[in-house]
Amino acid sequence: MHLKLHHAQVNKASKITISGSKSESNRLLLLQALYPKIKITNLSNSDDSQVMQNALSGQANVIDIHHAGTAMRFLTAYFATQPQKEVVLTGSERMKERPIKILVDALKSLGAHITYLENEGCPPLKILGKELVKDKVTLNANVSSQYISALLLVAPKLKNGLELTLKGEITSVPYIKMTLSLLEQIGVKTTFKDNIITISPKPSLDNEIDIVVESDWSSASYFYSILALSPVGTKITLASYNANSLQGDSVLATIYEQFGVQTQFKSHTITLEKTAEVMFKKGIELNLVNCPDIAQTIAVTCFGLGVSCELTGLHTLRIKETDRLQALKNELEKLGGELTITNESLTLQPSKEMRPNTAIETYNDHRMAMAFAPLALKTALVIKDAAVVTKSYKAFWDDLKQLGFKVSQ
Repeated sequence: MHLKLHHAQVNKASKITISGSKSESNRLLLLQALYPKIKITNLSNSDDSQVMQNALSGQANVIDIHHAGTAMRFLTAYFATQPQKEVVLTGSERMKERPIKILVDALKSLGAHITYLENEGCPPLKILGKELVKDKVTLNANVSSQYISALLLVAPKLKNGLELTLKGEITSVPYIKMTLSLLEQIGVKTTFKDNIITISPKPSLDNEIDIVVESDWSSASYFYSILALSPVGTKITLASYNANSLQGDSVLATIYEQFGVQTQFKSHTITLEKTAEVMFKKGIELNLVNCPDIAQTIAVTCFGLGVSCELTGLHTLRIKETDRLQALKNELEKLGGELTITNESLTLQPSKEMRPNTAIETYNDHRMAMAFAPLALKTALVIKDAAVVTKSYKAFWDDLKQLGFKVSQ
């Protein structure tokens, strides 16, 4: 399904309720499989979380997780620690190209039994679950935080817990802290000091625990972009959010002040308001090493405003649903932008024109579709394979229509 987004303005004031955080939900679903006394409220309705639920609750020996990278990593660690459980984890053609060797090697060093069925270092994987008694492992600190979180989530069920040493500068610290916070909420003892994370064993829970998932800040990023591209006075209220969030992408509230967007927290909602037109004397410079998932949104916002930007800390974007840096370069240059990319950064030069009715390829990447959608406030465009947004945000197009966007097939 391709969608035409017609040149439009948004309503002056709107309210949107966003589903629970995919990052929190997938962590909690794995913990719930390990500790059934956990009850989850406001679970994400994303495709990725549905894949996690199906894999953890089903009895299939072959599990296809499609494009869900988080599920692939978390489930690899989960099934490796389930005695007598034998499964094959597979996915889309893109998933079969995405590296998982770092996690597999770490699990093998703890005693796990995992083999590659096609290409060395990539899915599909054959996993024979067993009890793991070794309790020390070392990883390079600049790897995807999902590898680290996968190990931490299963650690309290290991006989002797886990001591994880991270070598070098750590990537995406907020996601690691999210995992540790969720573990602590269910009573697991953790420490994180001098690049060493220690997880104490916890065989079971004594009482039921109800955890409410905060709504997804990555999904909120598209509304920040919409506000930045809207007239002064436009407001959007989003539910349900906390001022003290576990999610690294909550830094949006600070970042988008540079674009004239203010955030007000009240009773588990945030109200975003465009309060000023910003005159940019120089471009935007940001290190997004702790929140790389909002890089596409910020780059497109800058393009829409005709502002240059230099974004760094993006090395993990090369191995996402697509090579997100190359995809951004391809599509922004179609629209008239000029983008330079390296293995971990992008530099956007301000554009003098924005070509109308450009068709945006989405590369099986939900964030490409959603990041480019706000540009309809500047010009008409086409989003190809628009249904890809269901990976993380099923109601995205309906919510845009509620804001006043004009959308047609």
